[in-house]
Amino acid sequence: MLLGAIADDFTGATDLCSMLVRGGMRTVQLIGVPGPDDVPPDADAVVVALKSRTAPVGQAVSESLAALEWLRKAGARQFFFKYCSTFDSTDEGNIGPIADALIGALGCGFALACPAFPTNARTVYQGHLFVGGMLLNESGMEHHPLTPMKDANLVRVLSRQTDGTVGLVPFSTVEQGAVAIRRTLTGLKEQGRRYAIVDAVSDAHLMAIGEAAEHHALITGGSGVAMGLPANFRRAGLLQAAGDPSVLPPMGGHAAVLAGSCSRATLMQLGYARDHVPVFEIDVMANADPAALAEGALAWVEGKLGDTPVVIAASAPPEKVAAVQARFGRDAAGALIEDAMARIAAGLVERGVRRMVVAGGETSGAAVARLGVRSLRIGPEIDPGVPWTHAEGSGPAVRMALKSGNFGGTDFFLKAFQV
Repeated sequence: MLLGAIADDFTGATDLCSMLVRGGMRTVQLIGVPGPDDVPPDADAVVVALKSRTAPVGQAVSESLAALEWLRKAGARQFFFKYCSTFDSTDEGNIGPIADALIGALGCGFALACPAFPTNARTVYQGHLFVGGMLLNESGMEHHPLTPMKDANLVRVLSRQTDGTVGLVPFSTVEQGAVAIRRTLTGLKEQGRRYAIVDAVSDAHLMAIGEAAEHHALITGGSGVAMGLPANFRRAGLLQAAGDPSVLPPMGGHAAVLAGSCSRATLMQLGYARDHVPVFEIDVMANADPAALAEGALAWVEGKLGDTPVVIAASAPPEKVAAVQARFGRDAAGALIEDAMARIAAGLVERGVRRMVVAGGETSGAAVARLGVRSLRIGPEIDPGVPWTHAEGSGPAVRMALKSGNFGGTDFFLKAFQV
């Protein structure tokens, strides 16, 4: 194992895995902290997927440290803490507290932070995060039901989450390449900074940042900053060519989509799907019993399953989300929907679904947990940051695509089943 990574949600983990596979690394995603007796998979990179993005801080830190300890014992040479390319967090965390704990455990004292992913229109300039041409706090993320992002200045955002200080590697330095970036990172560490937000507006910048961090014990960021890491291992003679790492075993069975994300991208994807395939929408305002919601959705799919996907959605625009949260409370509303979607995922597999797209990090976490999935072998990419995976665990093997709510083209829910 060359790279050991810890991701704060399941879709973010597959996003990182896809980036590493694209760079030629055989990559496996593990669900939850492995047990002490679990044998490390035969892979160049292992990504431990946690559900720590919105967990209580203490739980998030504890699970992240446990994952780090397992990866260290498994022999990983470098470590990566992966969070969302929109830096999803509150003023309390969890990005800062987890990163602080990992830095402390590794004794490295410093880490860069770069959530940029230009291919998916996430860029960092002068420390500010942009989504497309809009500042983060004007992109729709300010309405996120769990982690509303109301400040685009990542130096300020991260500073509120840590007792360490945060510096910046600005665009003008990043433009000069890996040597200049490395020199600036070293200078910030020597000044006593614990973190450095690093600007990036192109893939070339990400490659240079990865090269500059070749000898860093810990790197933090979105999947984009991992783009340059496989080349580091290859230059060191540690990564050997071994065929196409994205090849997965064949898989038949019915097709289905579960959508729980309320992001603009997912809402657009649902709008497109309604014009082409059957779509069923869960209404928690009409029925707040997750078992009944699942029963209604599964009754609806009878006679509709086949090669053409059916779509079951709990996604909603901001005003409807606000109404649901006002009635049930934010956490209770989220738990209700996750429970219903997890039950539906299990019911679909019982009915022969073996190819499943799940949209939304929380929904994905609930679904794979209910299905007993323990590992995901990463396969071909559907859209940037979203691969197909071969999921194995206590039940039948299933082909799954765990999609961040913000990712994918408008036709994603149909395109996925053509890849």
